[in-house]
Amino acid sequence: MRRDRARSKDALEYRKLYKTATWKAIRPVILARDLLTCQRCKTPLTQGRSRPTDAVVNHKRKHQGDWELFTDPDNLEAVCKQCHDSAIQSEERGKRITFGLDGWPT
Repeated sequence: MRRDRARSKDALEYRKLYKTATWKAIRPVILARDLLTCQRCKTPLTQGRSRPTDAVVNHKRKHQGDWELFTDPDNLEAVCKQCHDSAIQSEERGKRITFGLDGWPT
C-alpha cells in the first residue's frame, strides 16, 4: 500500500489496534452516541469508506498506541470523512482550521 510507506514504523503498529474486537465494539457506540452526525460540520453521516459524508471515529488527542487513550470514549468523536481527511489532518500537522457558523471550514 502506498499510504503505508508514508507512515512511520510505530504508526503501522498502531494500525493493528483498529482490527481489535474492542475497537469494533466501541466504534458503533460512539457513532450512536453522536447521533451519526459529524461533530465538526454537523453533517449527517453515512456508512461506507469513500464518500465525503462517510462516518469516521476520530481520536481528539493522538493515542500513539496508548490503549487507554485509544479506547477512551471522551477522546472519541464521530466526524465525516471530509473533515477527518482535511481539517483534522491539517490540525494534526500544526495548521489551525476554523469553522464558520455554517459548519464549513473558513
